Amino acid sequence: MRRKTFDTLVSLTGMLLVAVLIVAGGLLTWGHNYINSQVRSQLSEQQIFFPAQSAFANPKAGTEITPSMIPSVSQYAGQQLLTGQQAEVYANDFIAVHLYNMPYHGVYSKISAAARTATPGSTEATSLAALDQTSFQGTTLRGMLLNAYAFGTMAVIMGWAAVGAFIAAAIMLLLSILGMYHARKADPADEILAGLSKIERRNLVGANA
Repeated sequence: MRRKTFDTLVSLTGMLLVAVLIVAGGLLTWGHNYINSQVRSQLSEQQIFFPAQSAFANPKAGTEITPSMIPSVSQYAGQQLLTGQQAEVYANDFIAVHLYNMPYHGVYSKISAAARTATPGSTEATSLAALDQTSFQGTTLRGMLLNAYAFGTMAVIMGWAAVGAFIAAAIMLLLSILGMYHARKADPADEILAGLSKIERRNLVGANA
């Protein structure tokens, strides 16, 4: 094959890949922005706020703010919960801690089972019924927030993938331009295997067959 023809074909293939990468990057960017917008919109409607900064002054086990919350939850003190990362912290480092400190560690299935077997009308039954409702609400909210975190993480991955696609497109575009330039400078009579003997060419072709 002529060197000029080969360089032109490779460069055109590179241009096609550039177009594919740009389209992929555009779609990934759109997905990133769309998911982030939906997560923020859905979370804002819940109007959930982190405890105020003053609440973290005296953390104590068994209270609203425990020592384990200082490294993670305190960084969002007073802020409204709007992002997937905030949702993960609120779900795992705030709600989960309070659930764990409840009887049966806040596991809804265990509390519900205990409530069903308690003597109706007894103090235990009343207490377990309240715990049952609290556990259900906390577990449900935690699950919803973790779903928001999962979608937020997907948005982050798509954002980085979009950046990678655009960088790859830029590199491929540069290589394609260099290939076209080389094709224009190449002698029309040059062949790719011109430096090989007939036997070497035949062996190379046979190896690639």
